[in-house]
Amino acid sequence: MTRSRAYPWIQLLLRAAVNLFFRRIEVAGLRNIPREGGGLVVSWHPNGLVDPGLVLTQCPRPVVFGARHGLFSYPLLGSLLREVGTVPIYRASDMDGDMGGDASQESRRAANRKSLEALAERVAEGSLSALFPEGISHDEPGLQALRSGAARLYYRARQLAGEGPPPAILLVGLHYDDKQMFRSSALVTFHPPLSLPPQLDVTPEGDVDSDAGRELCHQLTTHMEQALREVVHATDSWAQHDLMHRARRLVRAERAHRAGIEPERTTIGERVLGFSEIRTGYQQAMQHDPARVNALMQRVRQYDTDLRAMRLEDYDLDAPPSLGSKWIALLLAMQMLGVFLLLPPLVALGYLINLPTALLLIAIAKLAARKKKDEATVKLVAGMLAFPLTWIAAGVLAGIGHHQLHLGFPRIPDAPWLAGMTMASLGAVGGAAALRYLAMARETARAVRVRLTRSGAVRSVARLRRERSKIFDELVALVESSESEQSMT
Repeated sequence: MTRSRAYPWIQLLLRAAVNLFFRRIEVAGLRNIPREGGGLVVSWHPNGLVDPGLVLTQCPRPVVFGARHGLFSYPLLGSLLREVGTVPIYRASDMDGDMGGDASQESRRAANRKSLEALAERVAEGSLSALFPEGISHDEPGLQALRSGAARLYYRARQLAGEGPPPAILLVGLHYDDKQMFRSSALVTFHPPLSLPPQLDVTPEGDVDSDAGRELCHQLTTHMEQALREVVHATDSWAQHDLMHRARRLVRAERAHRAGIEPERTTIGERVLGFSEIRTGYQQAMQHDPARVNALMQRVRQYDTDLRAMRLEDYDLDAPPSLGSKWIALLLAMQMLGVFLLLPPLVALGYLINLPTALLLIAIAKLAARKKKDEATVKLVAGMLAFPLTWIAAGVLAGIGHHQLHLGFPRIPDAPWLAGMTMASLGAVGGAAALRYLAMARETARAVRVRLTRSGAVRSVARLRRERSKIFDELVALVESSESEQSMT
C-alpha cells in the first residue's frame, strides 16, 4: 500500500492528542508485531474512537482501518480518513438512511463485499488492517459476541496472498484504569500472533460467503473469541471485576509486607498483570471448589468493608503506628505547608481559567455521547481544540487588562505580551496542577489520618492485618490446589 505523505504528520498529531488525554500510556509486546507481511489486528472495543486512536499511534507499523462510510462525508474528518488510508465500511443501517430505507439486501451485500475486498487487498499486499469484531463499542467488563467480518477478511486475504505466507492474526488488549477520566492511564498490549488449529489454518478454495466458507468463518470466529476473551481479561459482571481488583490489592500489600519493602505506586501494567493472575486463579478454583471460593470472596468483601470504615488502604496497615520521629513530623508539616498553603493560589487560578471549559466539555460529552463509552471520545476530540483556545483567550484578556492598567498607572511597565504569555502559561500549568491537586491533598490528609487513626485504634488495625494475612494464605493455597488438580486431569 502506498502511504500518504501526510500519514506521519497525522499520526504525530493523534499521538500528541492521546498523550494529552492520558496521563500515562504503557505499551507491551511490540516484539510480537511482525516486521513485515500482512496481518489482521483484532481488539475489543470499550472506548469509542479512543480505541483506534491508541492502536494507530502505538503500533510501530502503519495500520489500515475500516470506518463507516458516512464519516467520509464530513469535510475535515473525511479528508483525514482518506489520508491515513481508511477503507469505508457500508453498514446496512447507514445505507437504509442514505436510500430512504430502500436499500436492498443485494446492494448491502455488494457494498459489504466491496469493503471486504479492499481491506483484504491491503492485507494481502503486506499491510496491517485493524478491526473491532464486536461491531459496536460498549461499557461492559466482558467481551461482546464477535461478528464474522474479521474471519471473512482473514480468509479472503489468504486467498489473495496465493502462495505467499498467510497473514498473521494479532490480538490486542486495550486496558483503561478509568476510560472516561481525563489524564487517566491506558495499557496497550500486542500479543503473539494467534495460533490456529490445523482445521482452521487453511485457505478456502471457494467463496468465503458460500456454505462451506461461512462454516469455516464461524469456527474461526469462535476460536478468536475465546482467545480475545483471555486477552482482555473479561469478567461476567462489574461486581466480579471489582472484587478481583480488591483481592489484587490485598495480595500486593501482603507480599510487600512479608518481603519487608515499601510498596510503590503501581503502574497500569502491573495492575493488569496482577488482575490477570487473580482472575486465572479464580477461574481455576471455581472449577474444583466453588463453595470454598465463594466463602473466601465473602471474607474479602468483609475485609474491604472494615478497611473502608477506618478510611484506610491495604498498605496503610503497615505504616508506622504514630507520628513517631520528629523528622517524620517535620516532613509531614512541610508537605502540608506546600499542599495546603503554597499550591492553592496556582490551583485556584487553574480552576478559574479551565473550569468553565471543562464543565462545557462535560456537558457536551453527556449530550453528544449516546453511551458512556463515547464520552472519552468527545472529550478527547473537543478538548484538543477547546483548552488551547482557552489558554490563548486568557492570555489575550490578561494582555489587554495589563495595557489598560498601564494607562491608568504609567509607572507600571507596559508589557502586555509578557503578561499575556505568563497568564496563558499559568493557565496551562495551573490546569495540570488542578487535575493532580485533589489526589495530592487526599494523599497528604490520609498520611496524617493514618498515623492518628492507628494510634487510636491499634487493636482494629492489628486485627485487619491478621485477617489480610489469613486471606492471603488462603488465596495462595486455593490457587495452588487448583493448579495441582488441573495438572493431574
